[in-house]
Amino acid sequence: MAKVLVAYATKTGSTREVAERVGERLRGKGAEVEVRPAAEVKSLDGYDAVVFGGALYMFRLVGEGRRFLARSRKKLADLPFAAFGMGPIEDTEEQFTDARRHLDKTLDKLQGVTPKDVVIFGGALDPAKLKFPFNNPAMKSMPVSDLRDWKTIEAWADSLPAKLGLGIG
Repeated sequence: MAKVLVAYATKTGSTREVAERVGERLRGKGAEVEVRPAAEVKSLDGYDAVVFGGALYMFRLVGEGRRFLARSRKKLADLPFAAFGMGPIEDTEEQFTDARRHLDKTLDKLQGVTPKDVVIFGGALDPAKLKFPFNNPAMKSMPVSDLRDWKTIEAWADSLPAKLGLGIG
């Protein structure tokens, strides 16, 4: 049985919820899956593949995500790896394109790491959950939004066994 790590870096929990759904779908395809906060992952030993999900704030991957990718770079170069970014809170092509460009920029810094797939999903924003420095008056006045498209997320998760070469599903 393929053992897959789904690691995530989140600010307010919406990326965790997506990572959990990805994990559920992979389990449904026959994988053994661990879903864990990226900050808690000390080693990638024993995993057959890694899926990473990270929140993007102001079009930048949160620090916990950047640190996980940097410390895992050598092992990620040897494992099937896919990534998703969470972030756009406005449903515009420009928001999604910019988010993808910024996630790609972060991934490009990981010399020798070539993800099998990278995708951007719409994010969720509840201004009441924001902490410094994002709890400024401009951000606090924004409306609650949730652009997560669960059918698209599930379809992507269902495609991962083939993309990662897991021989399941």
